[in-house]
Amino acid sequence: MKSTRNNEDFHPKRRLKTKPVLLVLGILLLGNLLWFIAWLIPNDKTTSETEEVASVNGKAITKNQWMAEMESMYGKEVLLDMVNTEVMEAAAEKNNIKVSDAEIDLELALIRSTQEGGDTSFQSFDEEVMRKKVRARLILEKVLAKDIVIKDADIKAFYENNKNLYNIPTSYRTSVIYNSTEAEAKEVLKELKSGSSFEGLARERSSDVSSASLGGDIGYVVEGAETIDEALGKALPKIDVGKWSDVIPLKDGRFAVVQVNSVFKGQSFSFSDVKDHIRRELALDQLPQSVTQEAFWEEFDADWFYSEK
Repeated sequence: MKSTRNNEDFHPKRRLKTKPVLLVLGILLLGNLLWFIAWLIPNDKTTSETEEVASVNGKAITKNQWMAEMESMYGKEVLLDMVNTEVMEAAAEKNNIKVSDAEIDLELALIRSTQEGGDTSFQSFDEEVMRKKVRARLILEKVLAKDIVIKDADIKAFYENNKNLYNIPTSYRTSVIYNSTEAEAKEVLKELKSGSSFEGLARERSSDVSSASLGGDIGYVVEGAETIDEALGKALPKIDVGKWSDVIPLKDGRFAVVQVNSVFKGQSFSFSDVKDHIRRELALDQLPQSVTQEAFWEEFDADWFYSEK
């Protein structure tokens, strides 16, 4: 059986790998589309074939055409995600595997602690969907690691040599509007105070194309992060959730207005909190190859629409 980890030798000073969890989060946005597509499914087929959702120069685009296009673009990924989730739940039942809310909280905290300003891995993800996908990944890892013996002394040694990994700093879900001049930034601030939405202004006014396309969202920023301007980092703890800063001058000559969307308070995890996490990670490192959830399809008689295509 293949593991979810790369084949790397154990080194007591290396960072525990959370990449596999991040990879599965890469399709969370597609998972959200499932609910949207379900909402679009009409009760009357004839209506869907003729119902107009848009038009260009008088030419209609019907709901049926829209849904067909969405299915061609996202249908396979969304269905794959659904099947894998059900397969993992079946594997958990067969192997008597439990995943607690505390375990999911730990994984999410560890992932957030690896986020850097500009890392958008968590953007646009619904919290419930995110937890569901982390749960599926934990089930897979527990199934693969369950028969591998790891000495308690090795687990303890890793913890003692890497305690800093489990002292998670406070992180801020942050949005920024960047402007080339102070006058532009002041105008943005004026519009925010008059009731304009931060997301809308970021899309219209921010000079940073990548974050502007996301409504200014730059993901989670950890206290003291070196990947964002120092002035931005210092401003975050002073901003209430849902509020924004005054105009902030940046080292590169630009100006910014920052909004804090949510705050995740720092946490310190004890050895007992992370013992099972470390055991699982070290066990997976001993497996020679990687595996995906699809490796369990045959065992649980999984089949899907695309198998015939």
